[in-house]
Amino acid sequence: MRPSRVLRKLRAGEIVHCFKLNLQDLRVVQIVSSFGFDCIWTCREHTPNDLSAIEAQIATAKAYDVDVMCRVPRGSYSDYLHPLELDAAGIMVPHIMNLADAQNVVRMCRFHPIGRRAADGGNADGMFCNVPFKEYVQQANRERFIMLQIEDPEALDHLDAICELDGFDILLFGPGDFSHAIGHPGEMDHPLIQKTRERIAQVARKHGKFAGAVGSPATRQGLIDMGYQFINVAADVTALSNHCREVATACGITVANSLPGYYGTKPA
Repeated sequence: MRPSRVLRKLRAGEIVHCFKLNLQDLRVVQIVSSFGFDCIWTCREHTPNDLSAIEAQIATAKAYDVDVMCRVPRGSYSDYLHPLELDAAGIMVPHIMNLADAQNVVRMCRFHPIGRRAADGGNADGMFCNVPFKEYVQQANRERFIMLQIEDPEALDHLDAICELDGFDILLFGPGDFSHAIGHPGEMDHPLIQKTRERIAQVARKHGKFAGAVGSPATRQGLIDMGYQFINVAADVTALSNHCREVATACGITVANSLPGYYGTKPA
């Protein structure tokens, strides 16, 4: 089984730089991978990517020794396992609310003796039955990471209990949904968001877990200073949008999303 680049760097005390993809074109995967990012974050929670698209993204990134992490939808255990069996280096499970929620993820996604993950071995992660079964189980537990996403204020009451749980590696703070849940959508500088961001890093590290965050090149060092090691620093849709806006502005082209009526705005 291919060792995880993300886990190798985290365990060595290094910073992991991740790049989020909403688009599924393999050329985007190749471009991002060629610039040395450690991990590509693909998604099945908020995007229409099917498993064939995820499979191709993983295979493409592996050629550059880049990990792919898939954020899964909240569904059956098969929704969690499919990306791992396609040889994703890790999965992210959104909206973890309490200890029981986290325990259920570990039970479904880790093999014995940690959990009770359903086993096959006949897919890409098991080299199509060419990794001996016992080795496959051991390597999967060691070289595949589970990330739990905290993005609801209700989960904060259970933060220590969640982080004490064996079987997952990274706790990631999702400020977008959190801002919505506290009644301040999009206010990323809200004091409660900042306080929660700091607390998640502290509690994760106290219990031997790695802390993950959504950031940017401008906020990267501040997150590192808080104790974050896994940082998503960019996304394809924002990069492309920013470039298009910059070029359009330079060329004197009216930017589409400033037009009256766009996204429901009313003409003056």
